[in-house]
Amino acid sequence: MDRKINSQLCGITGEYYVAAELSRRGYLAAITLRNSDGVDIIVSSIDGDKLISIQVKSTQGKRKWILNKKVENDSTTNKYFIFVHLPNEVEDKPEFYLVRAQELANKIYSGHRRWLKEPGKNGRIRKDSDVRQFDPKYFQDELIGWEELITIIESK
Repeated sequence: MDRKINSQLCGITGEYYVAAELSRRGYLAAITLRNSDGVDIIVSSIDGDKLISIQVKSTQGKRKWILNKKVENDSTTNKYFIFVHLPNEVEDKPEFYLVRAQELANKIYSGHRRWLKEPGKNGRIRKDSDVRQFDPKYFQDELIGWEELITIIESK
């Protein structure tokens, strides 16, 4: 069944999928209040000894996520972004793209500067804006899997 949901439900759904994946792997995954800026999930080992934070970005239908330029300044060492793609077909499983916040910041910063230098439509000079974009095809070297994230948590 093909079902498109509104953006608020899409965001909530992505957060719960990420929390479920982490819980399934034996970690406490506490979803923060909706107005928490920059952290959607706090992840801890059962004993509370190991801790990381996660920012979740969700989308449905497309595999590109719109970000704000403030992501370029995120140098938090124990923070990760998880981009969730929700398929339109409810029977299909979501896709996850995991990346360390510092690596995302660096790549978004340099990629945006490169984009600004390239000529735009009809050779025009591009104008800067606060809009940034995460497209996983440009982050193949920076993406990590669930098992690597678990190893990182365990090493804290």
